[in-house]
Amino acid sequence: MAIFDTFFWGGMLRGAQCLLQASPFILTGLVIAGVFRRLLGQDAIRTMFGHGTRAAIPRAWAIGMVLPICSLGVIPVAREMRRAGLSGGTILAFALAAPLFNPLSLLYGLTLSEPITILAFGLCTLLVVTVVGLIWDRLFPDSGTAETPPQPVPRGLRRMLAVAVVGAREIAGPSLLFIVVGVMGVVVLSCVLPHNSLQSTMSHQNPWAPLLMAAIAVPAYATPMMAMSQLGSMFQHGNSVGAAFTLLTLGAGTNLGLVLWMQRSYGWKKAAAWLGLLLSIVLLLSYGVERPLYPSEIEPADHTHAFDIYCRPFPFGMTGLGQVVWNKLRQDTQVHELYGALFLGAALLVGVALRLLDRRIRIEDWLERPLPAAAATPAWYNKSLSASTLGIAALLVLIGVSVVGCYTYYPQASEAFEQISNAQTETLAAALSGDRKHAEHWIPIYADWVRKLQVGFYLRTWHLSDYQRSTAKAVEDQLELLEHELANDDQDAVHGLVAEISRAERRMRASFSSKERFRFAFEAENTPMPQTVTADAARDLYLTPKGLYTAADVAANGSITAAEKYRGFHSAHDFKPKPGDPICPITLTKANAQCTWIVGGKTYRFCCPPCIDEFMKLARESPEKIKSPEEYIKR
Repeated sequence: MAIFDTFFWGGMLRGAQCLLQASPFILTGLVIAGVFRRLLGQDAIRTMFGHGTRAAIPRAWAIGMVLPICSLGVIPVAREMRRAGLSGGTILAFALAAPLFNPLSLLYGLTLSEPITILAFGLCTLLVVTVVGLIWDRLFPDSGTAETPPQPVPRGLRRMLAVAVVGAREIAGPSLLFIVVGVMGVVVLSCVLPHNSLQSTMSHQNPWAPLLMAAIAVPAYATPMMAMSQLGSMFQHGNSVGAAFTLLTLGAGTNLGLVLWMQRSYGWKKAAAWLGLLLSIVLLLSYGVERPLYPSEIEPADHTHAFDIYCRPFPFGMTGLGQVVWNKLRQDTQVHELYGALFLGAALLVGVALRLLDRRIRIEDWLERPLPAAAATPAWYNKSLSASTLGIAALLVLIGVSVVGCYTYYPQASEAFEQISNAQTETLAAALSGDRKHAEHWIPIYADWVRKLQVGFYLRTWHLSDYQRSTAKAVEDQLELLEHELANDDQDAVHGLVAEISRAERRMRASFSSKERFRFAFEAENTPMPQTVTADAARDLYLTPKGLYTAADVAANGSITAAEKYRGFHSAHDFKPKPGDPICPITLTKANAQCTWIVGGKTYRFCCPPCIDEFMKLARESPEKIKSPEEYIKR
């Protein structure tokens, strides 16, 4: 039963994570499908993609590059392109290119890897989709047959409603089956691949790495952002470049749902030919770029956590997995994913209602009904635009949203450093107090904000120096070491890494500010994160009376250190205390009533155990600087 629970809850977690990450992209794909069907129309679609010309496949690649969809979100768009009669090669070129790059992921990749590498990967993907598309169209020249187009919808709000109806019917129709199959590929992988089994398999020295990655990447699902993140991690760890290219092309570009759609649309023979062509060309290029693009200056790491997301998330023997899964989803789900899932769920409910209550397509008949003569001529202020004009405008708006999203998702450096300060405080305080789960939750958040800092800076200055990259990488490397030492339960090593991370973070701040004006972790007093002390020094600090700290205080505190008393303590920092709130004497953040220490016969409240260390040093060495507890109140 315990083994079944491990597989069941592991699959539930991976499937839910996949669906949440994909929801915004699927929703975008449904909107694009509705725009194609009801606003652009088949003639405009064929013109836009250059149907029947040599430019068709490069256009499909270019259009796919700017639309923010993933390999699951591309399915309803591909279905609409097939209805318009585009050739199979053009559709497949778009379906492969669209999930690989978008403005968000491209900027992310440019800061995590060398620009020449990302450029080379982009050109290789163009080569892949072009060759596969051309060969496909040569082998199967009659693969594009247009369906009967729907009747036009009169101007006004009916057009917008018609787009929504297309999306709702699509998500409640065949596209739902293909999306579910795509998600199930992730679930199956989590059952087949043991816990942490891919940490040492993608090394540059392993000649089978691209082949192994190909076997994993097709059933896997990766958003463009996730694929770029894993790509950057592979370069930073000196992993196989060929495996990285395979991951980007197949992991982000395909999934089992897309393969099933191919089979249902074109038959087994054509689907197998497409998949065989794709795998052959991708693997050929993967081995071709391995040596030229490998960063020889990087010392290869012995393992990486980049692919843990594809493996079983839990080792055998864990209990309470249902609660663990719920907590993990609640903590990791981002706001845009949550809203994407809610809107997608609403669209699915509407689609199901339409399929059950409107099987005769009456709502479409009403939408297509001509306007009354009195309403046929719009007022002077209500200009009538053609459906194709609105369709092109809608696509441009989607592209514009992607660009605006870049500046929102990657904020300016000052905002990024505020989030880094919060993440650093939570991470280091949890590490020092022995709260491993809380620290492991915040470490990836901390590292993600360090990456966002680089992208946001590059986006606004179009420059990121090698020194800035190196200081940011130093922070990420120390965070990875901290994660390992927490797993090994080596508290002395953890204490040393906390100090190293704080120093590395200060160097990173200085490198991103020519005047070194950025604030440190606690804004109010420009106070850096309190440093920990070694175990021997801690016992001397807490068990030896000196200054304001007396023998009676030692006994009153239980003759132990703060680290011993508060081992496993969860520190939740409030950086904006209200007037009247007690504040920590060290950081001036809101104090925690559960984190106290007796000094000079008086009880002081702190935000976290490391601050007690800092306060004790002051009480022993500079007792004149210590105020009474009543004075540590927010004014």
